[in-house]
Amino acid sequence: MTQRNACVTDRVKMDGTPPAGTTRSEANVEPQAPNNAPAPAVPEPARPGPPSSPPSSPPAGAPAGGAAAGPAHPAAAPAAAPPATAAGAVPVPDALELISRLIDTVEPSQLVAVHCIDDAGNVVFWNNSCAELYGIPAEGALGRPLARLLSYERADQRAQALADAWRSGRTKPARDWQVSTAGGRRLWVSSTLFPVAQDGVVRQLFCVDADITARRLEDEALRAAGVNFLQMYMRSSDAILMLQGERITDLNPAALALFKCRNREDIVGRRLRDFSKQQPSPAGTPPLPGMEDYGHSDGSLRYDWRFVNCSGEAFWAEVLMTSISLDHGYLFYVVVRDIGARKQAERTLHLAAQVFENCRDAIVLTDRHRAIIAINRSFTLITGYAAEDMLGRPLRLHHGGVAPDDFQRQVWQEMDATGHWQGEVSCRRKSGELFPGWLSLTTIRDSADQVSNYMGMLSDITDRKRSEDHTRHLAEHDYLTDLPNRVLLLDRLSLALASARRNHTMLAILFIDLDRFKDVNDTLGHQVGDELLKEIAARLVKCVRGADTVSRQGGDEFLIILADIGGVDQAAHVAGSVLSAIGQPFQLGPHALHVSGSIGISLYPNDGDGIEQLINNADVAMYHAKESGRNGFQFFNAEMHAQIAERVQMENGLRQALRTQQFELAFHAELDIASGAPVGVEALLRWRHPELGLLRPERFMSAAEDAGLMIPIGNWVLQQACRSAQRWRQAGFSLVVAVNLSAAQFAQKGLLASVRDALAASGLDPSCLELELTEAIIMKGGNAAQDTLQALHGLGVRLTIDDFGTGYSRLGYLKDYPVDKLKIDRSFVHTLDGNTAVITAIVAMARSLDMVAIAEGVETREQLNFLRSVGCHQYQGYLADAQVRASALGPLLTSA
Repeated sequence: MTQRNACVTDRVKMDGTPPAGTTRSEANVEPQAPNNAPAPAVPEPARPGPPSSPPSSPPAGAPAGGAAAGPAHPAAAPAAAPPATAAGAVPVPDALELISRLIDTVEPSQLVAVHCIDDAGNVVFWNNSCAELYGIPAEGALGRPLARLLSYERADQRAQALADAWRSGRTKPARDWQVSTAGGRRLWVSSTLFPVAQDGVVRQLFCVDADITARRLEDEALRAAGVNFLQMYMRSSDAILMLQGERITDLNPAALALFKCRNREDIVGRRLRDFSKQQPSPAGTPPLPGMEDYGHSDGSLRYDWRFVNCSGEAFWAEVLMTSISLDHGYLFYVVVRDIGARKQAERTLHLAAQVFENCRDAIVLTDRHRAIIAINRSFTLITGYAAEDMLGRPLRLHHGGVAPDDFQRQVWQEMDATGHWQGEVSCRRKSGELFPGWLSLTTIRDSADQVSNYMGMLSDITDRKRSEDHTRHLAEHDYLTDLPNRVLLLDRLSLALASARRNHTMLAILFIDLDRFKDVNDTLGHQVGDELLKEIAARLVKCVRGADTVSRQGGDEFLIILADIGGVDQAAHVAGSVLSAIGQPFQLGPHALHVSGSIGISLYPNDGDGIEQLINNADVAMYHAKESGRNGFQFFNAEMHAQIAERVQMENGLRQALRTQQFELAFHAELDIASGAPVGVEALLRWRHPELGLLRPERFMSAAEDAGLMIPIGNWVLQQACRSAQRWRQAGFSLVVAVNLSAAQFAQKGLLASVRDALAASGLDPSCLELELTEAIIMKGGNAAQDTLQALHGLGVRLTIDDFGTGYSRLGYLKDYPVDKLKIDRSFVHTLDGNTAVITAIVAMARSLDMVAIAEGVETREQLNFLRSVGCHQYQGYLADAQVRASALGPLLTSA
């Protein structure tokens, strides 16, 4: 059914309760008295017996016996005498005579016209069929009193029927009314009243009308020309059946078609209830109205019922049963009309009302002028506004940050263009509370494709927005300190740079890195380290203005954006405040901690005009602050950039050197002082750079440590040294090769495997490999260092403490660690004055612990003689190398 407008309520209740004595779910049965006579409360059952006067054809203008009053049938020709019947049997009249006397009412056509009025009698719904039926378009009907549009012949009865429907809230069965339109048309309609309730109060009244004017005219024609009635009966589109008792005695072709039976014998002789589909009914109500229950001599019965045709298909039909007494018996004239379309329309209306009322989203319906005409229950629950607060008010839309008029214009422009719009809106509850909503607007058009209504569905998205805000906060903030992370920092830095360019102001970036923070994690655990980071973050926030941004980049790195600063001195002042705040003691549970930080500062526009460039330059400056002794700050300059560029180039070159075998080893001989014979060599790394030539370790080892290349480089040295030592042994020189271990190598878990693999690959005996470590490396290893040393000793390799006397010199560990040799640092040997006592003590201690003492950096005979005099075992340096180069071993060391 195409509608020109819509009529809805904010709480719709369709009460389809049938009158007493009918089936609630599907049957709507109500006896109907003849016109101009009151209907009995309960139909009287028919009683057999002769009537008080013999039946005869009614005079013109009088109602047919037992039929509802209406236009009278014309006088019919006297009927032929009925044939003789058995005693007590009701004679069967001639069909033409019976039809001419029984016909009083015909059923509605299939046109279903629906309109709706409010409690003031004004039209709020007028469908296309109404417009076609009454000749009044929707725009001419909506909002006007129905009484000015249609005039009913029995106006008092019509008014009473409307009042009963408003008062009871119950659906009124169909009745026939003669109607005159404002345009002068006179129609007969079959009208059903359908109340619609909201919160238990009837708000609107639907009227479902069917045009029966043609049928009425057909009635009159039949009454006027009884001789032609049989032909009309046979050609009628109505399904007509005649019953005697409960048995079907005759039917027209339309009935045969409606019940989809092949021939008359499939129907004649059967009961109407034989074609009924079993359906629930209230207690005390028969499954189908029966002749013995509802037959009466002066009335008719109308009801809806669900039948099953001969093909087994169920269909809804409206039944009009008219009873008359004839020849001492009761006969029934039954019209059955398929009302599937009407039932579908009613179900659609009911379903739409239920969906409207029970939808969890707020629904608002407006007319074409955007004035609200209905809201549902959820609208009241969400906003607090009841129907009386909203009806008639214009639909206004708002969105935060957009002027109301501009937003309204944008929305309705899109609605006019596409018929749809959806988006976020700002809503206000009746209490005054603002809340975010998601609104979907849809244009409703009539059959002429003209806008008739607008429908909006509103959802409260407060929880969703809260969840989105929380998710966005997590995505843009550091989980530990709740400071902005890099994502949010870059966004804010972009805005700050745009503002600085626009206003020609200065901006500073402070890159902060905590000094030796790793030691806190390693000694006290990550939990204490996390607490320290949170405390530092809180202190940093207090050092800046509200317009500035403090961000954690990860690990122990923080970054501060100082927007719109007056000059370099302001950035230096903030950096000093930050260092002071970080330098204050931290009390974390039982731990009192003192930390410091290094800060690099870059300025816009002096040090760059791009985000990444400014951050990188601040990072470079921070690195120089660390190299300058930590716990300070440095401003970026071009020289720093050059040094960093060189360092980056150095790191890339080291990786290339590993891939292309640019490293090589240099060997320094170790001689026995007593005999002067070579006892070993120390392998030292050299890098033959393709552009810079041969580089010593002090030129590139720092870059290798920062690049994380110490382990692969150290493994390469270990493997090459073992191969060289094995070649010397094969040449007849039994020498021990000494290899220096870096802190990164000693700390790695795979050290034992690397040593074992190098020995296995070269075939070198473990006793010919000597590993040198500094005191600092051993001390930094903690308790794990002793286990590592024991494991290495278990492989059979020798262990040497390098640069002894310059580090922690904790003598107690010497007796616990499996150390074989102590190497006296060259700084003691180079200047004997003042150091002779130290050298003497170290040699004496080595001898007492059954260790070998070796001195490095020996360049003169005087130094060698002194070492011999104090009992030192071995020496190395320029003097030793010069002696070896002149021997047969020299060429082998050079070619290695």
